[in-house]
Amino acid sequence: MRRLPVAALALLMAGAQGCNRAPRAEAAEHPTALGAFVPHINESTPPVPAPDGMVWVSGGSFWMGCDDCHMPDAAPVHAVEVSGFWMDRTAVTNAQFAEFAQATGYRTVAERQLDPKDHPGVPQSSLVPGSAVFVPPKVDLPLLNHIDWWRYVPGANWRHPEGPGSDLRGGEDHPVVHVAYEDAVAYAKWAGKRLPTEAEFEFAARGGLDRNRYAWGNELKPGGKYVANIWQGRFPSQNTAEDGYLRTSPVHAFPPNGFGLYDMGGNVWQWTADWYRADYFASVRQAETATKRPVKDPVGPPESYDPAEPAVPKHVVKGGSHLCSDRYCVRYLVGSRGKAEPGLGASNLGFRLVRSEPPR
Repeated sequence: MRRLPVAALALLMAGAQGCNRAPRAEAAEHPTALGAFVPHINESTPPVPAPDGMVWVSGGSFWMGCDDCHMPDAAPVHAVEVSGFWMDRTAVTNAQFAEFAQATGYRTVAERQLDPKDHPGVPQSSLVPGSAVFVPPKVDLPLLNHIDWWRYVPGANWRHPEGPGSDLRGGEDHPVVHVAYEDAVAYAKWAGKRLPTEAEFEFAARGGLDRNRYAWGNELKPGGKYVANIWQGRFPSQNTAEDGYLRTSPVHAFPPNGFGLYDMGGNVWQWTADWYRADYFASVRQAETATKRPVKDPVGPPESYDPAEPAVPKHVVKGGSHLCSDRYCVRYLVGSRGKAEPGLGASNLGFRLVRSEPPR
């Protein structure tokens, strides 16, 4: 069942509620039952030549999450070990997704007609294909109601990211957006890859910088320059675009992290394979305490639970987006996490893929 996005726009901020304070540095030490746990990066040779556009992430162990970011679902920090994998150097671009759509004839969720049986009582005239688009209000507003800056726009989809009249000209190398979870899975199957787990994404996003705030280090603006596409100014009404972009940016616009991966923080949110549970990290810590060893290659909980919407399953999304700011959503923090309903896309939500050797 696909819900009308206008009824679920809170999810498009992917868990931004309660994170409208600037972060503090993560604690240098974390309580653990592991004794002298030392994060490390594996020294391993890629098992095969590099697939086109992918980077070998050799795996290792790290501290996952963020204890001091005012985000309860990102705590407690816990020790995780991941095996090596290949990861797309960038998020999937419009040009890449267009190749897939042309080869397969695939139509995304946002391009499909809504079924009246799924929306009893909703007028037929409202059941039109579309997606959620960020529309900044003309005046500054209290950060109380997301409907003030999100709109369900008929005709908005990956081909028309701002709605009818918009297109992809000049944006071929921008990340594809308005992609629901099943759209990302369909692309992955066609490409012979899969979505990353949350642990794989975070390990890769850290780029070897354990317990840092961001994918690029501990300074938001190293050398006085923005190194990611995030919001500057007063959200949601004024984006000064000091980083050069009002909306999405080309996938190579900012420097890569230590593993050679681009946009692991900012630009667009990115789907992961894991179900979202607000209390999942607490359960992982319990397992860690019981076994006295890092959790190996976690794949998330068996089912979703969001206390804000108990009946609505969600997947974890990572990386934040160009709409995250220090005023409302600082989830470009590398240890933070977001959530999104599988049947929804948005103008700030995309994906990248991984591949295991041997395949999982």
